[in-house]
Formats: sequence, structure tokens, C-alpha cells
Amino acid sequence: MKEVEIKEESIYGDKKELLEKSSQELSDHIAQIREMMCQSLGMDPVEHYLTRIKSEESMREKCIRKGLPVNQHSALELIHDAIGVRIVCAFVDDVFAIRDHLAESGKYVILEEKDYIRHAKPNGYRSYHMIIKLPEGFYAEIQLRTISMDTWAALEHHLKYKKEIGSGTELIVNELKRCADELASTDLSMQTIRDMILEQ
Repeated sequence: MKEVEIKEESIYGDKKELLEKSSQELSDHIAQIREMMCQSLGMDPVEHYLTRIKSEESMREKCIRKGLPVNQHSALELIHDAIGVRIVCAFVDDVFAIRDHLAESGKYVILEEKDYIRHAKPNGYRSYHMIIKLPEGFYAEIQLRTISMDTWAALEHHLKYKKEIGSGTELIVNELKRCADELASTDLSMQTIRDMILEQ
């Protein structure tokens, strides 16, 4: 007897296409902000930009991890990062400028903001996080950071997840924190240099 393959229904259900459309509209708006800032600064404030819709597998795993039913309601109403955006800027001021443009546009409802730049996590992690509600009712998590912050986060991720850390953990944590602080200091110095150039 031939086995019939049963295709698992999308956790986003009939909203997946609209979710993708909302993600694209957010991307288009960020592109408009970049263009506007580019005209005033004379350079693109964004070094690179990533957007994604959380994969079906990751969303199902997150529902389970949070003890939520694995369904569309959980994925789109109770969990707020179905759409994820990472904006990497060259300078700290640009991070906050883009944040302000998003907040003051009137397009979104801001549910939550966490400033890990002014108030870094104990391990040294720095970034600015926003949870916003889009006009169509979907949620997006936005992470804004500088190149230095993004580099540190990527390297820390590799170090943390590629090898089980045993003895000397405290020393490793302290060294990671020291590196994060040094990069933050460099960010401030580079910002100062750019301000001096713009003032000329």
C-alpha cells in the first residue's frame, strides 16, 4: 500500500502571504528612511540590513519552549518576532536617528523598547531592540546596532555555541566583556571623528 505524505499546515495559516507583504512594506519604509538620511548626511547610514520571517520550524519550537499552543494565534499574536529586522549602522548616532524616524512616523505602535547600548547586558552585549505593531496587525522585532556591536555579537555567538565551555568560564566571560567595552569605546571615538568632519 502506497504511503500518503501528509503536508503539515503552515503555522502562519492563511496569513502567511499578508505577513510577507507587511514585512516588505516595513523594508520599503526603512529604505525611505535611509534615502532621507543619506541626503542629509551625504552617506548611507546603514552598513547592512537583514529582514526575515521566522521559519516554520523555529516558530513551532518557540511556541513549545514558551508552553504555548502550536498554532497561528500563538505565532502571530502571542509571540512578537514573526518578522525580524536587523539594521547595522556605521555610527551610534545613526542607530538612534533611525529609531526616532520609526517611532515618530506614526505608522507603528511601539510595544517595547530595550536600550542595550546605553545599558549593556552584563556580558557586554549592546544593541537597541524594538517590538512594533505594523498597520496590518502583525508584530516585528527590530534590532539596531553598529558594525562593532554586530561583529561582537556574531563572534560571541560562535564562541558560545560552537564549543562547550568548561574550566576558565569566568575568565572567558570577563574577556568577552572587555572586548565589548573596547569596541564600544571605539564606537564613541569614531562618532566623535565623524562629528568633527561634519562640522567643518
